[in-house]
Amino acid sequence: MAEPFPREGLPLEEARSRVLAAITPLTGRERLPLGQCLGRVSAEPVRAAEAVPGFRASIMDGYAIAEAGAPGPGRRWRLVGRSAPGAPYGTVLAEGEAIRVLTGAPLPEGAQRVLPQELVRPEADSLLLTGEAGANPWIRAPEEEAAAGDELLPAGVRLGPAALGRLASCGVAALLVSAQPRVGLLISGDELVAAGAARGPGQIWESNGTLLRALLERLGYGVSEQRVVADDPASLRRALLELASGCDVVVSTGGVSAGDSDWIRPLLAELGTVGFWKLFLKPGRPFAFGRLGTRPFFGLPGNPVAAAITALQLLWPALQRLEGGEVVLLPRLKVRLGSPLKRAAGRPELARARLQVDGDGALLALVEGSQASSRIGSLQGADLLLEIPAERGALEAGEELWAQLLRLPLL
Repeated sequence: MAEPFPREGLPLEEARSRVLAAITPLTGRERLPLGQCLGRVSAEPVRAAEAVPGFRASIMDGYAIAEAGAPGPGRRWRLVGRSAPGAPYGTVLAEGEAIRVLTGAPLPEGAQRVLPQELVRPEADSLLLTGEAGANPWIRAPEEEAAAGDELLPAGVRLGPAALGRLASCGVAALLVSAQPRVGLLISGDELVAAGAARGPGQIWESNGTLLRALLERLGYGVSEQRVVADDPASLRRALLELASGCDVVVSTGGVSAGDSDWIRPLLAELGTVGFWKLFLKPGRPFAFGRLGTRPFFGLPGNPVAAAITALQLLWPALQRLEGGEVVLLPRLKVRLGSPLKRAAGRPELARARLQVDGDGALLALVEGSQASSRIGSLQGADLLLEIPAERGALEAGEELWAQLLRLPLL
């Protein structure tokens, strides 16, 4: 069995594998109106109750005729009516007849094709074809979107605007979705004061709570309970137990290193189990994962950048697994460095960078300013997390690297 506490820390991929192997999806479900399902995970397959649109429809504005072939210029038809969306023509269309149709309008029985309006000229009660009709009949099939019984959505899918729009178009009004994990967040530190409060000597304004809460909300998760607690073992023990009793997963920041005031790891060992401790990663080396009683526990670093990055790499996949959805990581792409980057070999690094596109369409990564894990400004405007291997030292402009794209899908 692999050593749980290697001196250099676990490589990120191994740490993620251990985390996901230890997570069991929650069993709760709830039925919600479609409008409340954005970002939730489907808990059962959804099938179409009937065909959609359910009737043959015109793809464009034009004129429907009762001929399947491609008539040539000079042909005439007698105009006998009109079909519009929601107001269909109610009579069988006979050969030699034509009706005006609008985009999306139902086609009557007998209609075989639609002539685009730019190819014809209405004249009193007749219609003259002035151009070549072509082979396309411009008719939407009754089952274009879905046939009755088609699976519109499997279980375990995170619902985006496109999926919700399609479900609405197929008459679905509510969905059974998986329960979302309740997250308890503990921020520890003697030096912390609330933003806006006066600072004493050596104190800093607490920012990890705001940063992590906002990050989780952007990813589709909320924080159910949040505590800010001084580095006192009795107070921290009480807060951990209270959070574990009311939440599905407990997350802390700070107190996971090996200093005199770092109480989180020994408390985790006392109240549960420590799965692993430390990551072979920059930023993010001080990290603990385990169980607080029966609840998964994530001890994030105290430095805000390291806390945010380890939350993206390890906490976010675990929350997805808890919710019963497919675990989707940040997409990766290859980029070239837009400028030289000074660094010392030692640990793999996830450097924050902006994405640029040069005149030839090449993707460039631009690293600006300090990469210190305490500097939240390095996250501001970042498009990428550059994956720099441990053995690489200083990098030259133009070198190619893999990068994680800090963008979520829109649809």
